[in-house]
Amino acid sequence: MLDYTLILVFSGCLVLGIVAGTLGSFAVLRKQSLLGDAISHAALPGVAIAFLLASSKHPAVLLLGALCAGWLGTLFILLITRTTRIKNDTAMGIVLSVFFGLGLFLLTLIQRMPSASKAGLDKFLFGNASTLLLQDVWTMLILGGATLACVLLFWKEFKLLSFDPDFLHSLGRNTLILDVFLTTLLVAAIVIGLQAVGVVLMSALVIAPAVAARQWTDHLGRMVALSALFGGVGGVLGAFASSRISNLPTGPAIVVGISVLFIISLFFSPHRGLLKDWLRERKNRKTVRSKKVLLALFTLSRSHKTPFHSHPVSSLEAIAPGSIEGGLEELRNQGLALPSGAGWKLTHKGAIEARRLAQHVYGEMP
Repeated sequence: MLDYTLILVFSGCLVLGIVAGTLGSFAVLRKQSLLGDAISHAALPGVAIAFLLASSKHPAVLLLGALCAGWLGTLFILLITRTTRIKNDTAMGIVLSVFFGLGLFLLTLIQRMPSASKAGLDKFLFGNASTLLLQDVWTMLILGGATLACVLLFWKEFKLLSFDPDFLHSLGRNTLILDVFLTTLLVAAIVIGLQAVGVVLMSALVIAPAVAARQWTDHLGRMVALSALFGGVGGVLGAFASSRISNLPTGPAIVVGISVLFIISLFFSPHRGLLKDWLRERKNRKTVRSKKVLLALFTLSRSHKTPFHSHPVSSLEAIAPGSIEGGLEELRNQGLALPSGAGWKLTHKGAIEARRLAQHVYGEMP
């Protein structure tokens, strides 16, 4: 039986994974993978400033500060890229380092203040999902639900913004406002996960599920659904592992869980998996090898009155070096060639296929 605390942690991690996976899909498709890292790091000074201004460690107050700082960091990125010659990835790197450095500076000041306690703020660095309370989960549910509702409401606009922003602009839509709005939703998705995963690891929770889902499909709707599924499953797996293994932080466990799903998708997905590519390449190599040997048999057979004359392996090796043994076995399995005496010869089927292949490769045969 799961106790009350574990139910809260599982619920919070599930909501976090679903929301982060959904918004991360758009970041990946728009080639803004580093944006999640920049926003999560930019949110840290907002947490510290909210604490200093409100003198409160209430999650809603701190998350509001993180939301404002993350959104401000996003605006700085847009401002830098649109008004200067600085590239997008460079702008995100600048905002990430500057805001994160400012956040660490403010946390150090708070730690040294005699009237304030840093306790509760350091979890925003690496996360501490085991301390989630009911009010934290409700905050995640409200913000996450509102974020997902906005994605559904503006689905067509976000789809066009991701694939064809010029066409969206031709329809009379303000792409800048939609860009800022979508990025704001990404900020909200990142902010709700800071308490559980932390600013250092939050970008992995945004990007890894989306990249894993991309390996399985080319359809946006299915990709977003799979990304949300992978994010939710990774969150629950990480929370479960953390509950079973002593001294295992929940945030890193969640990231490891999602990384495992990513690695599985990378290697074994039937759509883009490395295993499928390897099998296809291996099959292509076999096909090429067998065709080289078939052409070698056909070339030698043309010097004889019959195409079914037996040819020694050494002669075949001289025409198609390095392909003989495996290629002959493959032709034998296909019924195109068979051993004869000390050599190999074409079958009737093999002679027809060899002539057809030679005509395709060399053109009309005399």
